[in-house]
Amino acid sequence: MSPKVHKPFNGPRDRRLFIVDSPRAAHDVTVTAALRRRPLSAGVVFVVVVLATGCSTPGAVHAPTVASGAVSSSSTVTTTPATAPAATPLPAGAAPCGVRSVAPVRYDHVVWIWMENRTYGDVLGNAAAPYETALARQCATDRAYHQVGSPSLPNYLGATSGQTYGIADDAGPAAHPITADNLFRQVRNAGGTERSYIETMPADCATVPQGTYAVKHNPAAYYIGGLDRGACLADDVPLGTPTGGSLLADVDGGRLPTFALVVPNLCDDGHNCPAASGDRWLATWLPRILDGPEYRAGSTAVFVVWDESTPMPNIVISPTTPPGLVSSATIDHYALLRTTEELLGLPLLGRAGASPSLRPLFRL
Repeated sequence: MSPKVHKPFNGPRDRRLFIVDSPRAAHDVTVTAALRRRPLSAGVVFVVVVLATGCSTPGAVHAPTVASGAVSSSSTVTTTPATAPAATPLPAGAAPCGVRSVAPVRYDHVVWIWMENRTYGDVLGNAAAPYETALARQCATDRAYHQVGSPSLPNYLGATSGQTYGIADDAGPAAHPITADNLFRQVRNAGGTERSYIETMPADCATVPQGTYAVKHNPAAYYIGGLDRGACLADDVPLGTPTGGSLLADVDGGRLPTFALVVPNLCDDGHNCPAASGDRWLATWLPRILDGPEYRAGSTAVFVVWDESTPMPNIVISPTTPPGLVSSATIDHYALLRTTEELLGLPLLGRAGASPSLRPLFRL
């Protein structure tokens, strides 16, 4: 029997959220969007997460895209063949998700943004988090996203290497030097680039916490095998601010790496401050990222995730992800790693090999 697709509620302005029970159902269900945006010019299709009209305004909160719930066989998501022509860039201010029907075989960029210490209901649907709630309704989310360890550190290590090494604390790299293979090394070995943008970090690849910088949220600082330490000193950098610094320069300059890890500080990630603080931070930064030239031009996927506690909030953003899709499949940080490796054409590390892929679930 085919998996059921539930319509749990109709939100304001008839925003319908669809719960998909399995990756199979994600293929079977098609959600067409009645986009309340200016019309796209002929031939323009969208690759990646672009926010609603006014994206370029930091702090703006955009109304969710309306999902009609209509089923259309013409909107089935397929995979771009290797010989397909380059996609036409989408203009700034276009809708975020569900605007393309063809997913690329391999993505050029994957961006992770990690937030902290909230359960699903603490953020999505919370009046204190209007931006995150609206973005989840414009794109997709999963209600059964699980942590892979506790406290924070094992979740960051599990997501980037496929294992937690039995670690059950937040001690620094001196206590937990790791030589195992990891996502950062994989990307470099495949000829790609990786960069971690860590807010308020006092120096490149800092291995000791200071102020609102938490090294436990900076996994690249723990890997020392091969060329990992040298790469960390070169590619693990302070994030900067919305008006200047590493992340803004790379986004505006068209230098987004193959894999980007973006980590707010202990207040802006919601760890030490209310959920509203994280919501404001994302409302300031995501429009800058999503309106960058690479984001608008082509195959980039963005994942906003929380480290713990189960079930965690999460937002999956891609041009082929149906707006308003809500999954109830059980997934975790290993599934995020697997999906990222698949999107970038990399082998699977550790427990990622036995985890479900999010590609069919969210039509990536």
